[in-house]
Amino acid sequence: MKASDRVHVALRTEIIEWHLAPGTTLSEVEQAERLGVSRTPVREAFSRLMAEGLVEPSRGRGVVVTAVSVENVRALFELRIALDTQAAALAAAKGPGEEFLRLASRLDEAAQGLSTDDADRSGYYRLIDDMDALIDAAAQNAYLTAAQRQLRVHLERVRKLSKGNDDRLVAAAHEHAHIARAIAEGDAELAQAATRVHLSHALRSILNAVPQTEGERESAA
Repeated sequence: MKASDRVHVALRTEIIEWHLAPGTTLSEVEQAERLGVSRTPVREAFSRLMAEGLVEPSRGRGVVVTAVSVENVRALFELRIALDTQAAALAAAKGPGEEFLRLASRLDEAAQGLSTDDADRSGYYRLIDDMDALIDAAAQNAYLTAAQRQLRVHLERVRKLSKGNDDRLVAAAHEHAHIARAIAEGDAELAQAATRVHLSHALRSILNAVPQTEGERESAA
């Protein structure tokens, strides 16, 4: 792997996992020293992160990790609802029903596991990644898949805000299972409706965890 790729993956992961919080300033010199590379790979990685919307230019040298606000989470979900419901409908029309039925069973099992003290949250998130990949393949629309790929970078980041809500994770697993069964049955309308319900619940959970700015608090008052 090229040095710039390694730097990009490392910084992207740290931003998504909230090890680098919004507002954190990243300089080329500091990151080059920390990651053991020259400044050129860091500069290239910064450019890719800016293209993904994870950082923006700072007033001085380097970049700053972009903020996560109520406003941009709502905007993110406006696009997500449009893309995910369409993908679910296409998957229902074209997808392999047996695979989605098996996926639904695995999601129900995951929901039971998430209610225990030693819940495997990482395993559940891998299962959701599997579901995304299966829907992408079933939808058979390269343009839709490309748009989803860009969106999921930010979704993965904001999803971490509600990671401590075990009840929400259990409910989400059941909601995903319901979507998978609707797709397996070839019912596009039900798949879209189930997806919309799931996203409505997900948005509410995330918004409850998003730190509000002073302006947003005043607007909500």
